[in-house]
Amino acid sequence: MADLEFFFDAVCPWAWVTSRWVKEVEQLRDYDVAWRFISLKMINEHRTEDWYTPNYRAAHMAGLYVHRVADQARLDGAPAAVDALYTAVGTAFHPDQRRGEINDDPVGFMREMLGTAGLPLEWADEALNDEHDQYVRADTDLAFERTGKDVGTPIITFHPGTDREASFFGPVISVIPRGDEALRLWDAVEVIATTTGMAELKRSNRDALRFD
Repeated sequence: MADLEFFFDAVCPWAWVTSRWVKEVEQLRDYDVAWRFISLKMINEHRTEDWYTPNYRAAHMAGLYVHRVADQARLDGAPAAVDALYTAVGTAFHPDQRRGEINDDPVGFMREMLGTAGLPLEWADEALNDEHDQYVRADTDLAFERTGKDVGTPIITFHPGTDREASFFGPVISVIPRGDEALRLWDAVEVIATTTGMAELKRSNRDALRFD
């Protein structure tokens, strides 16, 4: 059983930074992380507000293309394949600023990402297969069952499947902590997340995102 479940949408830059912190701690503590799905497209599919522009919709659809292929990786390749694919796509989307390319050619873009991750190229065709959406939606619903619906991505579950299970949105961080700083933040967040009665701790974003 995994030590942690991380619910992500690959299109979210804040989730990407948090995920790289989780990867740092995973290596330092020898943790087992299960990478799961939360879809910004599905969260926002009923929105009609003016701010939810076609560009927003396209960005969220980009995330769903990735989820579909990642679900095939889950089915055929085991959790390590989802991890490797998220790393390849997230690097292309965020540090390399290539997110817009996937909407022009979902299958071609995902074929390149699978090649980068060392995974079967034929999985790329699943980007257009909406049969995966049922599982993606179920994971999204599960994440919200654990935290409530007034949050976003990422959602982290500590100690899943145990009597210490606890889930939290975030942390939303603008810089990837490394080494001792990563562990210090990890221990603090875990204490907060698993403290009985703890519901929310928040302040507005203050710093620009950094992906290094």
